[in-house]
Amino acid sequence: MSEYDGKQFVGIDLHRSRSVIVRMTAEGERLDAVRIVNDPMALMTEIGKAGEAPEVVLEATYGWYWAVDVLAGAGARVHLAHPLGIKGFTTRRVKNDVRDATDLADLLRMGRLPEAWIAPPAVRELRELVRYRCRLVGRRSGLKAGVHAVLAKQGLRLPVTDLFGVRGRALLAAAPLDPVLRARANSLCRLIEAFDFEIDTVTGLLLRRAAKDPGWAVIQQVPGIGPILAAVIVAEIGDVHRFAGPRQLCSWAGLTPKHYESDRTVRRGHITKQGSRLLRWALVEAAQKIPASAGWPVATRDGIRQRRGRGIATVAVARRLLTLVYFGLRDGHIRALDPRATTSSPDTTSSPDAAA
Repeated sequence: MSEYDGKQFVGIDLHRSRSVIVRMTAEGERLDAVRIVNDPMALMTEIGKAGEAPEVVLEATYGWYWAVDVLAGAGARVHLAHPLGIKGFTTRRVKNDVRDATDLADLLRMGRLPEAWIAPPAVRELRELVRYRCRLVGRRSGLKAGVHAVLAKQGLRLPVTDLFGVRGRALLAAAPLDPVLRARANSLCRLIEAFDFEIDTVTGLLLRRAAKDPGWAVIQQVPGIGPILAAVIVAEIGDVHRFAGPRQLCSWAGLTPKHYESDRTVRRGHITKQGSRLLRWALVEAAQKIPASAGWPVATRDGIRQRRGRGIATVAVARRLLTLVYFGLRDGHIRALDPRATTSSPDTTSSPDAAA
C-alpha cells in the first residue's frame, strides 16, 4: 500500500511487451512512475499500491482487453482514453512513455479525458466474430480477384455471371490456360474453397451468438437489413442506451457532416467517417439493398438522387436506417414500421441532404 491515503489517479501507457504506470494525487503530485513487463500479476501488484478503488486510465490501443479486465478485477475504476481525442492535448516537443502516462493521469484528474466506451466481454466476443468474418470475406474476395486476373492475362472472358458457381467452375476448369496460369488458378480455387469452409463455420457461430441479443431480430424489420448485417450492427453499437438519441448515434457512426465554424465563417463538408467503419459499411450496404417494394426508403433515395447524386442519397438513407435501428434497439420494436402506424416515414433527426 502507498503511504498516501487520499484518492489516487493512475495513468498507464500500455505497449505490447512493457508498460509504464504513473501514480499521482488529486492535486497533481506524482507519487511514482514504474515500468513493468506486461503480466497480469505484475499489473495487479502495482495497482495495489494505489489504494482502494483508484481511478485508472489507459489508451484504447493494441491489446487493451486483458489490462482492462485485470484492472477491473483488482477493484479499480477503469477509464479508456480515446486515441483521437487526446491528440490535441499532447502537443509537446519531448515524447516518452512516462510523460504519456502522466498526461493521461492529468486529463483524468482534471475531468478533461475524452473517453471511449469499454465494451463488456459479451459484446467483445460478438465483435471478434463479426470482424474476423469480415477479414475472411475480404481475403476471399482478393483470391477471387486473382482468378479474374489470370483469365485477363489470357484474354479470356467466360460467359457466366458467377464465375465461382457450379457452371462457372466448370467453365473455368475447361478454360485454355497456359500451364503456369492453370496451376495458379487451381491453387486459388483450392484456397477459395478453404475460405468458404471457414466463413461458413464462423457465420454459424456468429448467428447463434447474435440470436441471443433481442435487438438482432428486431432490427431485421428495417428494409435492407438481413441476419448478417443485423449481427454487424448489434456488435458494433453494443449498448444503445449509452447514446442520448439517434443524432448522437449517427454522429458516433461517422454519418453526419463535418462542421467548421469560426466567427462568421461556417463550413459543412462531407461526412466525418470518424467511428466504426464496419458499422458505416453495413448501413450503406443496407441502403443499397433496399427492395423496390420498401416504399418510402426507395422514394427518399430516388428523390435525393435526382437532386444531389447517388452517393449523397445512399448516405442519407443509411442515416435514416440507423435512426430506425436506434429506436428498435432502445424500445424493442420499431413503431414507424408498424403497419398500423399512420405515418408514412420515420421522424428523422437531420436533413437528408446534409450528407456529402
